[in-house]
Amino acid sequence: MTFTSLGLSEPLARAVADLGYDAPTPIQREAIPAVLRGRDVWASARTGSGKTAAFVLPLLQALSEHPGRAPKQIRALVLVPTRELAAQISEAIGRYGRHLPRPLKTCLAVGGVSANPQMMALRGGADLVVATPGRALDLAKQNALRLSSVETLVLDEADRLLSLGFTDELTRLLALLPARRQNLLFSATFPRAVQTLAAQLLHEPVRLSVEASAPPADSQQAQSTIEQRVIEVDTDKRTPLLRRLLETHAWSHVLVFVASRHGADHVTLKLNRAGIPAAALHGELSQGARTQALADFQAQRVKVLVATDVASRGLDIAQLPAVVNYDLPRSTVDYLHRIGRTGRAGQAGVAISFVTASTEAHFRLIERRHHLALPRERIAGLEPTESAPPALDPHGGVKGKRKSKKDKLREAAAAAAAQGPKRKS
Repeated sequence: MTFTSLGLSEPLARAVADLGYDAPTPIQREAIPAVLRGRDVWASARTGSGKTAAFVLPLLQALSEHPGRAPKQIRALVLVPTRELAAQISEAIGRYGRHLPRPLKTCLAVGGVSANPQMMALRGGADLVVATPGRALDLAKQNALRLSSVETLVLDEADRLLSLGFTDELTRLLALLPARRQNLLFSATFPRAVQTLAAQLLHEPVRLSVEASAPPADSQQAQSTIEQRVIEVDTDKRTPLLRRLLETHAWSHVLVFVASRHGADHVTLKLNRAGIPAAALHGELSQGARTQALADFQAQRVKVLVATDVASRGLDIAQLPAVVNYDLPRSTVDYLHRIGRTGRAGQAGVAISFVTASTEAHFRLIERRHHLALPRERIAGLEPTESAPPALDPHGGVKGKRKSKKDKLREAAAAAAAQGPKRKS
């Protein structure tokens, strides 16, 4: 099957050929014809499955074949959870649409930077707007983003949109859209909140799942192109262990995941002091700083990017040889998203997880959820000495330490006996 056989025009097929796409991925084979037919689509598609092209390519074709009628309006709105993913989709639109006979106007609307340039860019309307919900709502309030003529709405990483607290913004944005429109919803997982949103948003949708025809791309990578390693280490020895790995492996650049902004800044500072060029990437940085950190990492001007889960979805970092889970992800789903940053496009990669005594139980849960059984390693000189915390009793207290009812009754009886018989007054 080819992209042309899916119904895409010659300019779009030529663009994907220029990019080295030999054949459509499973999600592209299913989604592109459905979107071209104007159907609502509800797709299960993980990062790395080719989902961006699955909705961008047919969207570009529809917009180029049917010019808009209303001036100063927005024809298609793509909402995503992070600024980095928004920028990546905007860049993909430019690459896929490079051969179209009529250039399409695309605007990027994200927070962390001044809204004024974005407001200027939206003058006269746009064919496509790629936005984060908060900034889209701000621009709509200022009448810079007019949504009454939107023909297609795309929610990408819908589960992430809802988990990051965008529910209120989404509700208010949906109220500004026309009732008749095409809706495309892409989500890696389908928790109850996503199912509720889909029921409210979609009309007789085409349900798609890459699992129906092939395993999710991240899962395939986890089983084939990605070598997964687990190293046991004490909590306070994780930074020395990271330095040891960086010194002993010839990695060109490494993505390190941590749990918090403070952790990202702390590890970055320690690496730079050790002479290892590193940059932090987290949600508290300005958009300019985030963009610069990512650009420096992709250009290999810094060796290590220390990031929170803002980098676990959507980011496509070319030929990344290694990912390190300095902290384990809170969500078991995010484990595959994290390690899926390496081993992409058939390249080999390694994903290393640091497991401490206190996180061993959580990593066993990750293994069970993803059907893994990974051997534990120890590095000479950095062997762990910490002990696992005692298991908690499900009724409260520490298992084995909480007094039973019988123990309490015995103690009460002993106390009463020690006081002797009470005198009658």
